Amino acid sequence: MRAALWGLKEDSDRNPPKPDSQTAALSAAIIDIAQARRRFGYRRVHDVLRPTFPYVNHKRVYRLYSAASLAVKKRKKVKRYAHERVPLRIAHRLNEVWSIDFVSDSLVNGWRIKCLTVSDDFSRECVNIAVDYGIGGQYVTRMLEQAAAFRGYPSAVRTDNGPELTSRAFIAWTQAHGIRHLLIEPGKPMQNAYIESFNGKFRDECLNAHWFERLTQARYAIAAWRQDYNEVRPHSSCRRMPPASFADLHRQPPVHAQQSCNQKFA
Repeated sequence: MRAALWGLKEDSDRNPPKPDSQTAALSAAIIDIAQARRRFGYRRVHDVLRPTFPYVNHKRVYRLYSAASLAVKKRKKVKRYAHERVPLRIAHRLNEVWSIDFVSDSLVNGWRIKCLTVSDDFSRECVNIAVDYGIGGQYVTRMLEQAAAFRGYPSAVRTDNGPELTSRAFIAWTQAHGIRHLLIEPGKPMQNAYIESFNGKFRDECLNAHWFERLTQARYAIAAWRQDYNEVRPHSSCRRMPPASFADLHRQPPVHAQQSCNQKFA
């Protein structure tokens, strides 16, 4: 009856349009990504789909995303007392500032484990995550020394006032390599906001998603998550690309390579 009122054929009212094969494949891919990465909105889903479906824009992804009822529920904000916040200085190059912090978790048998997280403030890349039962000042310096062997030494490191990060071993390491040690004020974790944001993603997507029975299992799962975070997961602060790809765009060639290039064209 409604179709007749509008001058349309009755078949159009009884037979809704069916999606073509490309739309069905795109919708299935959107659902798979949204189920695997439950905190991703439609824009991040579009970023992940871009290499496979290069000609699909974000509007079409939004329509299919909404049709499948995949909207992410907003988290309730916790009311906090108002206090003065110290703004962070924005990093402008790789290895300018490394932020360091600890995250705790436990195995199924109740044994506590500690995770030392290190990230680059400019590229948001996870430099390393060390996992062990106990991590002291010398352990921290050994891990940072291994990371610096591949990435170079940072100009500064930002930490809280924990005993591992204010120990004699750690302070001696920073002074030996001419690294500035930026300490945040006690009770003000927002002064180390970059690593706090990273730790939140690390807890939600890795630690809270696994039950670790052994330390080796925890190390393997955390290493796999770190690789996914650096090489696959797009970051809004990195032009919506993975941190490793963003870092490659800004990585400077070695000094000896620059010298040989200059001699070649001299």
